[in-house]
Amino acid sequence: MAKHRSPDTSRQTSAGPSQRQLRVGELIRRTLSEVLQRGDLHDPDIGGMMITVGEVRVTPDLRIATAFVLPLGGRNQDLALEALRRNKGELRHLVTKGTTLKFAPDLRFEIDDTFDRMDETRRLFADDHVRQDLDEE
Repeated sequence: MAKHRSPDTSRQTSAGPSQRQLRVGELIRRTLSEVLQRGDLHDPDIGGMMITVGEVRVTPDLRIATAFVLPLGGRNQDLALEALRRNKGELRHLVTKGTTLKFAPDLRFEIDDTFDRMDETRRLFADDHVRQDLDEE
């Protein structure tokens, strides 16, 4: 009788991204930031905006890179997201040209809500009931 093997469980499983994913994500973040800062895109919608690239998360196979972006001041988020998505082919080309990656990852864009979450956390810690619990310790 043949033994049935379970799927490969010898691979390390962890809750977070691998060192390689972090390194590639940071490389793409820096390159994308430089491209946007220099104004290398031929789109007037993006040319008139200052866009911050807060983080880039890469899938384990390095084929998809999700960039978390925010326009300066947090205004015109939908316009910025639409313009980035519309120009993702040109951005992908410029990012790949500026890196030494073997494959050009598919770029995806999302609004970075880190600052909103930090503000909400500060608000929660400032609440009297939470402060009371913290002061007891």
